[in-house]
Amino acid sequence: MTLTAQLVLLFLCAGLRTEVAGFLQRSTSKLESNSTSGTAVSMGLELRFARSKVVHKMAYFGKITVGDPPQEFTVVFDTGSGNLIVPGSDCNTPACTSHRRFNMKASSTARRVNCDGQEVDADLADEITITFGTGQISGICVKDQICVGSACSQGGFISSLDETSQPFAAFTFDGVLGLALPSMAQSSEFSMMSRMQAGSSLRQALFSVFLSDSSEETSEVTFGAVKQEHMASEMFWVDVTGSAGYWEVRISDITVDGKAQSLCEDCRVAVDTGTSQLAGPSHLMSSLRNKVNVKTDCSNYDSLPQLGFIIGGRILNLAPSDYVDKSKYCSISMMDLDVPPPAGPLFVFGIPFLQKYYTVYDPIASRVGFAVANHKGRTPEALLTFNPDLASAVAPTKPASFLSTLRANARAPLTAR
Repeated sequence: MTLTAQLVLLFLCAGLRTEVAGFLQRSTSKLESNSTSGTAVSMGLELRFARSKVVHKMAYFGKITVGDPPQEFTVVFDTGSGNLIVPGSDCNTPACTSHRRFNMKASSTARRVNCDGQEVDADLADEITITFGTGQISGICVKDQICVGSACSQGGFISSLDETSQPFAAFTFDGVLGLALPSMAQSSEFSMMSRMQAGSSLRQALFSVFLSDSSEETSEVTFGAVKQEHMASEMFWVDVTGSAGYWEVRISDITVDGKAQSLCEDCRVAVDTGTSQLAGPSHLMSSLRNKVNVKTDCSNYDSLPQLGFIIGGRILNLAPSDYVDKSKYCSISMMDLDVPPPAGPLFVFGIPFLQKYYTVYDPIASRVGFAVANHKGRTPEALLTFNPDLASAVAPTKPASFLSTLRANARAPLTAR
């Protein structure tokens, strides 16, 4: 297991705590058929809150099945890691027994493989240990049928033999389904992205993520399609940088109320559904906290600035409601994360960012798409461009093309056919 993979699990574990406080959405799946161009599968996600003494954390979960007959697991759909990891039936630690466990003997299609994906005799197959910040997992590697909704494929995954109580016993999900680029996985056999590229059943070889904190709408990950109804602006695409396997893009700079701060020129950020906060190098996060200057009692909440990130010539703004949680305590959704070279230094866009922006992940073109998310009952903010000559944001002179189309269609008279 590489240092990169260790850090990915650290991202995930750093964002979650104990004591589940509730949930908003139930998991559902939906198959959208198109006989001429393949299918798209949408998996509804459940939002649960975890609470520590001072801050609220959150994570989104969905359901998958493994094996034949299928065994169901609740997993985080994690763009910041590359493998599927679930507890195994031979793991008897409290962290495993408190969750669903994969029973290899109960599946007619399961077989041991080496952790590089190579076929071997079961008695000679290797094992893997993943070490990270506060604990570790040891396990075997298995190949079996993995299904997300109705989309199934044969793939490799890690079935744990041992999990430390910290932090796994506190998790409210069974495992992690990695959706990072193939280089993050143990091998192409373990990468859902590789299987997505090789398969021909999906309408498009990509997936999209829509996250909401409201019970009025369903959060979902969709494989095979971009959903226009989740977009409140045009979508723009940014190429992935680096080779570590993250969905990583470049940040030109950071803005406060639309003004460039020269804080982070040519930085990099990983878009990560498995992290509950915004994260970044400690010295830069300290500067950001000083710039926004949130009072400990949130008494200046109404005067807090917009915090923006310049990506692909646009400013992706976060309002105070996106980066400050004052539901019970006054806390800022930023955490320090010092990723050493060559993977770092690196920012991480976690859930606060992903609730604000609809994201699309294209492994074929190695790019990420961004659009303002269209949330029910909310007025979306404009997607601003950045003028480097003025070192500030420029408001659009006309509605974004997608919204223009919607409005034009809404005004168009109905005609008989």
